[in-house]
Amino acid sequence: MKHLYHPSALDPNNPVKSWWRDSKTDFPDYPQLEAEIETDVAIIGGGFTGLSAAYHLQRDHNVEAVVLERSYIGWGASGRNGGFCCMGSSKMPWSKMIEKFGLEEAQTFWRSQKASVELVADIVERENLDIDKTGVGEISLAHKTTLVDALKEDAAFMAKNFGAQEVFVSKEELVERGLNSPGLHAGVANPVGFGLNPWKYVNGLAAAASRAGARIYARSEVINWSREGSKHVLVTPRGRVKANKVLIATAAYTAEDLHPDYGGRIMPALSSIVVTRPMNKNELGAQGWTSTTPVYDIRYLLHYFRLLPDGRMMFGGRGGLSAEPGALDRQLDNIEAAFRAYYPEWRHVEITHRWSGLLCLAQDLVPHVGSWDEQPGVYFAMCYHGNGVAMGTWSGRAAARAMVGGVEERPNFIRRPPPKFPLPFLRPLYLRGAYLTYGIKDALK
Repeated sequence: MKHLYHPSALDPNNPVKSWWRDSKTDFPDYPQLEAEIETDVAIIGGGFTGLSAAYHLQRDHNVEAVVLERSYIGWGASGRNGGFCCMGSSKMPWSKMIEKFGLEEAQTFWRSQKASVELVADIVERENLDIDKTGVGEISLAHKTTLVDALKEDAAFMAKNFGAQEVFVSKEELVERGLNSPGLHAGVANPVGFGLNPWKYVNGLAAAASRAGARIYARSEVINWSREGSKHVLVTPRGRVKANKVLIATAAYTAEDLHPDYGGRIMPALSSIVVTRPMNKNELGAQGWTSTTPVYDIRYLLHYFRLLPDGRMMFGGRGGLSAEPGALDRQLDNIEAAFRAYYPEWRHVEITHRWSGLLCLAQDLVPHVGSWDEQPGVYFAMCYHGNGVAMGTWSGRAAARAMVGGVEERPNFIRRPPPKFPLPFLRPLYLRGAYLTYGIKDALK
């Protein structure tokens, strides 16, 4: 299967050495598909989106669903992200979205994002999932004093156009909240959101889908897709699935040749994370960072970070153009250096885990959830721009409802397939140019 990145980043036999995976190791292993089976819906991808779709198809609609995961549950983006269950699955500025699609459509999208966080909380409570839930809301942070006024203006804009209850937080108030860093000067607190352990959540969601009746197969990569009459036929290394409908839920880990009409529609991009050893109260107090609220700075190539329940600090960031092992190490060194700059009192604190993964960008910078008009029975849900914990879960439910003719409030502009990139073979150059531009903007603004 064809991919844009170095094979090591996409090898399903290459385990992710993340803190999340080390935090809990007793999740069940799912069988490999080793037979020919039939189902109503076949779902390609066992992450948040695919598992949520299977869960809701079975639980809410009594529709038979089969999930095909190329590696183990949680191997892809759903098991290696930062665990931010929050709003923000688009990279299109809200002002541009209003200009392009109208205020009503933008408001519908904002409500969808808010509902996505509520959906995760509802599933966690209903299914009694252990996810290490932490913090209340999220805070965007100004990493330069020149950006403080922009944060205030943004909060006012969101309140006026969406009724958002975002609150400006001064430098002094950040310190009072246990968010002290010499490199952070103000923030805006959004009450919607929380932190979680994504490995525990994705595996808990798989267990919930399985209890509801979904069949989940690991190590079952789709290597061929064809049609037999009205049926879709998906071939795996040792099995075969016939289905009435298919959902593509593989995001940045989708093979370019998975489907004849699919190639060239997404841009995988790298994100990297480091995690420290647990710190004691004295160490946390020395820095003045004791809050577990998820936070991020407002760089174009942003950093996202949060204190974990056991006193570890997780710090992640965008950037990096190559998934070759040496290049990934250099990018992780950059992330670690950014962490040390924000937290000078923790210069001595050891990093215990470092890893990277891929997120999924669309050419039009918005998510996409819907059906493929030119391909009957084919559905898609993807492109969360590095913020898929909540939106992936919501999109899975939205796709499930679309398959059964149900209703889900979602804007029209996310219902169409991701548009193809112009000259898709140039996507690595597009990304390089974008990162160069963003780096300059981050340095100047």
